[in-house]
Amino acid sequence: MRCAVPFDGDSAPAAPLVDPFGRTIDYVRVSVTDRCDLRCTYCMAERQTFLPRADLLTLEELDRLCSAFIDLGTTRLRLTGGEPLIRKGFMDLVAGLSRHLDGGRLKELTLTTNGARLAHHAEALARYGVKRINVSIDTLDPDDYRRITRGGNLADVLEGVEAALGAGLKVKINTVALKGDNAHALPGMIAWAHGRGMDLTLIETMPLGQIEADRTDQYLPLSRVRAALERDWTLRPLAQRTGGPARYARVEETGGVLGFITPMTHTFCETCNRVRVTCTGTLFLCLGQDDHADLRAVLRDHPDDDAPLRDAIRAAIARKPKGHDFAIGERGAAPAVSRPMSMTGG
Repeated sequence: MRCAVPFDGDSAPAAPLVDPFGRTIDYVRVSVTDRCDLRCTYCMAERQTFLPRADLLTLEELDRLCSAFIDLGTTRLRLTGGEPLIRKGFMDLVAGLSRHLDGGRLKELTLTTNGARLAHHAEALARYGVKRINVSIDTLDPDDYRRITRGGNLADVLEGVEAALGAGLKVKINTVALKGDNAHALPGMIAWAHGRGMDLTLIETMPLGQIEADRTDQYLPLSRVRAALERDWTLRPLAQRTGGPARYARVEETGGVLGFITPMTHTFCETCNRVRVTCTGTLFLCLGQDDHADLRAVLRDHPDDDAPLRDAIRAAIARKPKGHDFAIGERGAAPAVSRPMSMTGG
């Protein structure tokens, strides 16, 4: 399926999106579904209530929305969820958006996945121009993985990783550092990823949405993790950026790259170049704030004209906040943001 009308190469490019603090916004994360086939303990409730399917943007609307951002200077587009690979027709969406790669206006089309269904789609992703993906894995112990994800099968995920590597995709592993679940296993995960030629990024758990666990029991500052790693390894800071919030170091002993995403211990807001759009078309200007704009209404009120959509995006970017206010408070405190990560898009 090829959605929407291809860009007219003779049209003049629009002025870039610039927020009130002079940051150029050229990286957009778009969630295609809030549903997931896992129930990770730090991400969502075990009996999570998902949105009615009628509330979700159609594939055609998702294409129009993504294309509007590209018209406004977006060069990096990441498709997320929930779990994007469970959205019916997802690969049709990827196929349609690949025209922007062919046209040269989009530099990179990527996705974040839990990897459970990746083995079935890796070759098609590569064929449609996806060069790299992020795969979320928090442990290499099958029993711990099943417990953390509430039923996930690690073997399926590892098969997906191998399929992606075999298809020529560059794979980065995302690992949430959890004090009581995987702190002891992080060095082994890093060694495994680097041994397979994959970068790995560690992420601090964030206070998004209500979960059964208390996040004070989960939260592990990455400053503490880094200090522990540096007792055995040499970490050389790198200046590289991939359009996201991670700060990178090379581990001399493994030769691999290790990233740190630290929304709690060290904010990265000063260089923020991204916004997120949910599967219902809600544009969130900051992961840790509630500022938003309803793009679905604009899409549906103007089905044959994308100018109002572009205007709505520009108006929203003009009020993007300076940064987030994440904090994990005392035991039992409400999350900083009530919406779960699965709704916002990872």
